[in-house]
Amino acid sequence: MKQLPDLLHLPLDAIDDATLPRDRGGLDEAALNDLALSIRLHGLRLPVEVFRKADPGDGPAYGLISGLRRLTAYRRLHDGRDPAFAKIPALLRTPRSVPEALVDMVEENRARAGVSPWEQARLLVTACDEGIFDTVEAAAARLHMGATRQARARLRAIADLVEVFEGLLAAPEHLNQRQLLRLSAACRAGFEDLAVQALREAEARDPARQWEALENVLREAEMQARHPEPEDPRPGRPRRQAQIRKGLHIRREMLANGWALRFTGDEATASLMESVMDHVEYWFGR
Repeated sequence: MKQLPDLLHLPLDAIDDATLPRDRGGLDEAALNDLALSIRLHGLRLPVEVFRKADPGDGPAYGLISGLRRLTAYRRLHDGRDPAFAKIPALLRTPRSVPEALVDMVEENRARAGVSPWEQARLLVTACDEGIFDTVEAAAARLHMGATRQARARLRAIADLVEVFEGLLAAPEHLNQRQLLRLSAACRAGFEDLAVQALREAEARDPARQWEALENVLREAEMQARHPEPEDPRPGRPRRQAQIRKGLHIRREMLANGWALRFTGDEATASLMESVMDHVEYWFGR
């Protein structure tokens, strides 16, 4: 029979919440305030989970496995100089390694509250960047052992997006799996640079506007997948964008009812557009 973990009451500064990479990108302020109020009124219903660090040095002796929201709420309550929240109940786990502790965290979050596909995939990338796993494939296999092969493949596909679009997408944790897999398929089909350029041109930090900017890129990628164009033997074809010179960039864009050419940069002026329209009128009006 598996031994029950010990219950400790630990000072808040004895717990390091950065020992493991987290699979949550951020904490919702309103939900955090509600949790702090609930803890103040009714107490903590579930202890956090920790493990004893092998070599803490001068830092905290324990690493946090699960309960980041609960620990953060406790710290806020204690910042109010309330001595009742100087220590937090904590279950002491004994994982054999950091990867095993990471598995415990993923399992606990999966059981208690949904973590978005982007956050799950970002954890795979972070765990590799921090040397916990050698590859994204190894991280997915270890952290999601119970998932199907197809589910792990989808996570790996989204992890590829994390490496490209982290910082470009304003709130990727709000994108659902279908949206992310559409973007992944477009990138694999050769539309990655076009998607990145579309986001940069949009200059928007609103998730809805960003997705609107991506939608036309995805539409073209999906149309090409359904109806492949005849192969053009000329190098660099099809041409989807062109950097004419430093101050002028052109990108073609498929719309719902046709096509558009987008001119951006310091030299994309009204007079340039007049000249372009004159040339188009000449070419097609002859």
